[in-house]
Amino acid sequence: MNFDVTLADIQAAAARISGKVRRTPTFHSAGLSARLGVETVVKVESLQLAGSFKVRGCFNKLMSLSEDELKRGIVTVSGGNHAIAVSMVATAMGAKALVLMPKNVAPFNIELTKQMGGEVELCEDAIAAFAKADDYAATGMTNVHSYDDPAIIAGHGSLGLELASDASGRLDHVFISIGGGGFAAGVGAALKGLDPAVRIHGVETEGATTMTQALEAGKPVPIRPTSIARALGAPFATERTMAAARQFLEDIIVVPDADAVREIVWVLQNGRVLLEPAAACVVAAAISRKDMFKPGERVGLVLCGSNVSLDDLATWRTQYGV
Repeated sequence: MNFDVTLADIQAAAARISGKVRRTPTFHSAGLSARLGVETVVKVESLQLAGSFKVRGCFNKLMSLSEDELKRGIVTVSGGNHAIAVSMVATAMGAKALVLMPKNVAPFNIELTKQMGGEVELCEDAIAAFAKADDYAATGMTNVHSYDDPAIIAGHGSLGLELASDASGRLDHVFISIGGGGFAAGVGAALKGLDPAVRIHGVETEGATTMTQALEAGKPVPIRPTSIARALGAPFATERTMAAARQFLEDIIVVPDADAVREIVWVLQNGRVLLEPAAACVVAAAISRKDMFKPGERVGLVLCGSNVSLDDLATWRTQYGV
């Protein structure tokens, strides 16, 4: 299929959700600029409401629903940031949110989802959860897919508009993490729509190579993710997100979990910002490819979320000797 979200869709979404989400900071990072050897700008989306970019798409999607659809309730599948965000947004709009999660999900994410007003139902795994979501949708609930939905993707793309506007000049390279691919699709469509010359680099972690495997196979491939970057652990890509990846991404860089943990620690100590592995892996990817940057180029790093427990971070530091 052809990718079906346009720059105009993203601009309309940005207008719709304006005032509902934070315009998170975009600024020059002296420390990362020194490490990468070129001027580096960070988009600190980890400071977004509910701890990640996900509220952008959720607000755009739910604000497009009718009162009757909202009254019948929302069902979704997620073990992480989308669960937290859709629960927050649904509660704000007076709707019930039922979140179907794999039974091995982190307790921290269950707690945050419930704090935001969501009802949690555990399933055997993500594949089973998606099947059950279809069953609930058949009863009248609105199934809000976490990444294969044009409204979700367009809402996420609003971040790309902000980054392009606030970066104080054009960017030559932008690094963004990939889970199921909806976030990279929206941001990619925004950035490429505004500047076709920008080079966008997708990032995955070992054990969560959903998009890499799909593109290699030429079709969505179900995976069982093992990476600590839970937000990147989508069980499959889709034809829509694969089309976006082919259209917008220069490449996909895969980094070890240990490198993501190392950058969580570095950014926290040097930038005073807490990141989850799905965000810190972007820093690790840029470091691993710094030799490709040319003098005078500018790099943008999208730091997408901060939903990580300090207990997990302590465990990972011990596990990887960081």
